[in-house]
Amino acid sequence: MMKKWISPAALLAGTALLLSACAGDEKEPGRESFIYCLNEDRTGIVEVEYDFSGEDAAETAGDILERLREPAEDIEYLNPIPEEVEVQDYELSGSILEVDFSREYLDVEQIQEKLMRAAIVQSLVQVDGINGVMFTVDGAALTDSDGLEIGLMNEDDFVENTSSSPSSYQTDTLTLYFASESGDRLVEQQVDVRYSSNVSKDKLIVEKLMQGPRGSGAYPVINPDANLLSVTTKDGICYVNFDSSFLTASYDVTPEVTVYSIVNSLAEGTEAMQVQITVNGETNAEYMETVDLSQPLEPDMELIAADEGDE
Repeated sequence: MMKKWISPAALLAGTALLLSACAGDEKEPGRESFIYCLNEDRTGIVEVEYDFSGEDAAETAGDILERLREPAEDIEYLNPIPEEVEVQDYELSGSILEVDFSREYLDVEQIQEKLMRAAIVQSLVQVDGINGVMFTVDGAALTDSDGLEIGLMNEDDFVENTSSSPSSYQTDTLTLYFASESGDRLVEQQVDVRYSSNVSKDKLIVEKLMQGPRGSGAYPVINPDANLLSVTTKDGICYVNFDSSFLTASYDVTPEVTVYSIVNSLAEGTEAMQVQITVNGETNAEYMETVDLSQPLEPDMELIAADEGDE
């Protein structure tokens, strides 16, 4: 199995348009768990009530994958994984699940494959402990029609909001925290952005932090060689997953400033109350042998410089 996690490729505009029309039924009050299946016309995905079983996240994932291959019990929906496609293996590393399919996966018609992928990923990330999913076929990373590796996926990679189209944009003002000149404090910057409605705000915030500050008076904090693998928010916790390059510092700033630039910016701009930073899906990392990343972190506003204004 491959162990190198890579950034998810953006879905094609046509895929986004298709998936925007694929939102399932509204969740019924009291429904605790569900999976996604294809509708009877194979034009969208629908929610189907399903009681998860399994003693841990990996076992539950296996149960879901098996269920997604079984013939549907209702004529109003279809199982997303075709009978001829085998799930050869699956492995949970940290919070990232890698699923390996047989070569028949590559024979699935393109539009159905995109819906199939959306249904599988969105079903699996319902499980506590799974924040991202990666597909391989016979051990090789799944690629798109242009030969680009799909990489890590979560629910943010699939459009569910039927009120917005792939070409719609929105504007906002983000409050981002970068490093002070001394490197031991945080400096606040207000950044005006215009972005696609199909991009999650939490992911946008981290990407803007990685791009660095605008103007003078503030300094970058995150290693520019780091790859952002996924960002997703669940139950008030924003999970930010980097590759191992994140652990290498490139700027003369304290470890706390780097970590809390992310935590404070996300807490300020999203509904997340805590931020869990992972490295390749693992939570057992320690940033620069100083900041423990094993648990979700709450914002630390005491790091903000009191005498340095916005740019």
